[in-house]
Amino acid sequence: MTDTHEPQATLRKLSPKAEATVAAMTQLAESIARELTLPGVTIARPHPLLVMVRKGPHAALLAPMEVWDRGRHLFEAYTEQLASAEMRLVLLGRSTDGKSLAEAHNLGLLAVIPGAPTPAEVSVALAQAFEYMDVKARSESRGKWLNRYRYELGELIEIARALTTEREIDRLLHLILEKSRFVTAADAGSLYVVEGDDPDPAQRQLRFKTSQNDSVSFDSREFTMPISRRSMAGYVALEKSTLRIDDAYEMPAGSPFGFDRSFDEKVGYRTKSMLCTPLVSSKGEVIGVLQLINKKKEPAQKLTTAEDCERWVVPFDDRSEQLLQTLAAQAGIALENAILYDEIRTIFEGFVRASVDAIEQRDPTTSGHSRRVAELTVGLAQAVERVDTGPYADVVWKREDLRELEYASLLHDFGKIGVREHVLVKAKKLYPHELDAVQHRFEFVSRSLEVDVLRRKIAALERGAPRDDLAALDEELAANRARLADAWQTVLHANEPTVLAAGDFQKIADLGRQTFAQLDGIVAPLLSEREVKSLSVMRGSLTTEEFDEIRSHVTHTYRFLSKIPWGKSFTRVAVIAGAHHERLNGTGYPNRLRSEEIPVQSKMMTISDIFDALTASDRPYKRAVPIEKAIGILDLEVKDGHVDAELVRIFKEARSWEPIMGALY
Repeated sequence: MTDTHEPQATLRKLSPKAEATVAAMTQLAESIARELTLPGVTIARPHPLLVMVRKGPHAALLAPMEVWDRGRHLFEAYTEQLASAEMRLVLLGRSTDGKSLAEAHNLGLLAVIPGAPTPAEVSVALAQAFEYMDVKARSESRGKWLNRYRYELGELIEIARALTTEREIDRLLHLILEKSRFVTAADAGSLYVVEGDDPDPAQRQLRFKTSQNDSVSFDSREFTMPISRRSMAGYVALEKSTLRIDDAYEMPAGSPFGFDRSFDEKVGYRTKSMLCTPLVSSKGEVIGVLQLINKKKEPAQKLTTAEDCERWVVPFDDRSEQLLQTLAAQAGIALENAILYDEIRTIFEGFVRASVDAIEQRDPTTSGHSRRVAELTVGLAQAVERVDTGPYADVVWKREDLRELEYASLLHDFGKIGVREHVLVKAKKLYPHELDAVQHRFEFVSRSLEVDVLRRKIAALERGAPRDDLAALDEELAANRARLADAWQTVLHANEPTVLAAGDFQKIADLGRQTFAQLDGIVAPLLSEREVKSLSVMRGSLTTEEFDEIRSHVTHTYRFLSKIPWGKSFTRVAVIAGAHHERLNGTGYPNRLRSEEIPVQSKMMTISDIFDALTASDRPYKRAVPIEKAIGILDLEVKDGHVDAELVRIFKEARSWEPIMGALY
């Protein structure tokens, strides 16, 4: 008990009977100290006119009513405690001002007792005060706990939503570690993934995938280590249980695992409290291990020195363990789903690329075309997303959109598998076997001419013809052979997939009208009607019927891709791939769609398809066009209303060809 004195003049301002009042308060304090039976109570005199009774974190302040009426400033030092229910006020005596008592109640008044109270009256008032404050504190504690519970539940729901929507494994692992550290106030952490298919977990490996640290920066690389009880992560993986360590430098006696301080020494860090838990799949298999380091009193505090660690780091508690296990249960399923999703995607992409290989095996002359078109189209799509003006300023692609576009581009020519192979790979106007037949026919005609001349020579000799007649027959044979050789060269020249001159068409037509006698005596044309038609193709190597068959590959592509269950993410693959030969003005094929009916993805693919067809260097039937000329041809396509002008502009400005062709233009 303490006793402080204030000058008598000041006391008299507070109370006309200051000395008597001080004496009464002193007597009250002594009585409380002598007769109060509440355990753990201490008594203090912060002012001669005040008595403070403290029990634990709570206190009761006893004061005469006249001090409240005249010296209220004495309570200013306790305003915060009174407002927070850490202190209650007990006034002694009667007040004639009801309004004044109402103000006292707002400040924290609990009771009014007589000016000269009995010990029992004081004891009851103090007991009520401390009971009230205890109840109030428990209520506030429950309220804080409930608010904290609601906050944590809300965070776990948000975390669950985030974990279930993330499909990329590396991003998911980073997210799992980040959220785990957040809910437990961990300064750092790392995450391991189990690798291997051996039924015995001890024969598998742990791959260190990612780490995070709020206090120090360092470079981390992936590495593997065996799953064994010698490491904390390995122990957790084998035991399928959570492990909590208060100080990594002082491991519990008998621990099979230790702690390697080399990392701490290298980066200047102090690892103290640790919490490790397994990530378990729906089948009960451990697929990862989550390891948290250094729970902090203040989450924002940096741990840059050993002193910081000693001051701010605390052991992970039961609540932290519960939260981490709850999150780990969600994370394990999310990671398992992501791994399965990645496996399915790998299988699916393998199917797509195998399909592309199948196309290119049938048509080796276009090897690499589908992959180049896919790269060009995806690159153009990314460039379109970057523009902030024009008709495509608002275009935004999701990750699935770009993958859908990639698949459609890779498979845009898959329908060629439905085109007859000899048509698909036809490099010249006549098929090889047709050219061989024409050549044999010319050789037969040449031999026939020689036989006819020899027969006529024999007849001339038999009738005694002069030498000049025999020479004339030799000249005739030579002239016929020369004309036949010239005709053969005309056929060879016309057979090339180049643009024919008008005179060549006439020569081929004339050859079609020339005849010869076969061995059976039947007269046949030197060139058949089909051969004349094929050799008379103005450009390229295909007849109209063959070109229509080649063009039908788009229809085959759509039909084939439409039968594949692409799922919700890639539902438009068939539509996008099936429209890459449509033109904006409605003259394309197979459906003669107009601009507004053509998907923008198909419009981009059309540009890439044309560009690669022009610049490809692996076509045996034509030379590669320089990039500058290919760009010029695209501009002509724009002028003719075939392709989108804005997309061609973006294609040129973004130089979308450079990733696959380099800066050649």
